[in-house]
Amino acid sequence: MRSIHRAYSRALITTGAAGIAMSIGLLSGAGPAWAHVHVESDGAAPGSTSVLTFRVPGESESGALTTEFTVTLPNVASVRTELMPGWTAKLDRDATAGTVRSVTWTVGPAVGISPDQFALFNVSVTLPNQPSVTLPATQTYSDGTVVRWDQPPLANGDEPEHPAPELNLTGVTGAESDEHQPAPTASAAKPADAAPAAAPAPDNAARWLAGGALVLAAVGVVAALTGRRRT
Repeated sequence: MRSIHRAYSRALITTGAAGIAMSIGLLSGAGPAWAHVHVESDGAAPGSTSVLTFRVPGESESGALTTEFTVTLPNVASVRTELMPGWTAKLDRDATAGTVRSVTWTVGPAVGISPDQFALFNVSVTLPNQPSVTLPATQTYSDGTVVRWDQPPLANGDEPEHPAPELNLTGVTGAESDEHQPAPTASAAKPADAAPAAAPAPDNAARWLAGGALVLAAVGVVAALTGRRRT
C-alpha cells in the first residue's frame, strides 16, 4: 500500500512540474508577441477603405516615454486619422501624385506611452488592391532612442527582432459580397435560429491558459504532499 501511495505522489508531483513548465512556456511565448507593434483591421479587403489599428507598446528599458510614432503607407489616396487627446497627427503628402506617404503622431513627454502602457492609433485608409500590405513603422522615445519596425520575416520563417507590421487583406468588398451572396430559399433558417458566432479570442488568452496550468500544478503538489503525510 505504501508503495502505491509513493507512486501516486510521484505522478502528482510530475504532473505539477509539467504544468509549471507549460505555464512558463506560455508566458514567455506571449511576452515577445505583445511587445511588438501590431496592425489589425476587421474585414479589410483589397481596394477597400478600412480603419487600421496600430497597437504600440512602450518598451524602453530606461523608462523613457514613446513620444512619436510614424507609419509608412503604400502611397494611398485617402487617409483620415482618429482624434487622440494630446496627440497631433501629420500627413506626409505627395502633392504631385495626390497620395499620402506616411502619417506621424507626436505628443509631449508628459502624455507619452510609458513602459507599462500601450496605445492604439487608428487611421482610415483606402487599401491597395493586393492580398497583403506591409506597413513599416518608427517608434521614437523621449530620450532620443529610435526603434524601426521594418524587418521582413527571416529566411527560415522565424520572426525578426523588429518585424514590420503586416496586414493580410482577407475580406471581400461590398460588390463581391453581394455577387457571391446565395439567394434566400424557403428552407433557409431564420436569423433568430442561427447559432451565435463565436467571440474572438482575447489577446491575453495565453496568460489565462498559463494561469490555469499554474493552478492545476499547485493542486497536484498539494495533493501529493497530503497523500505523503497520510502514509
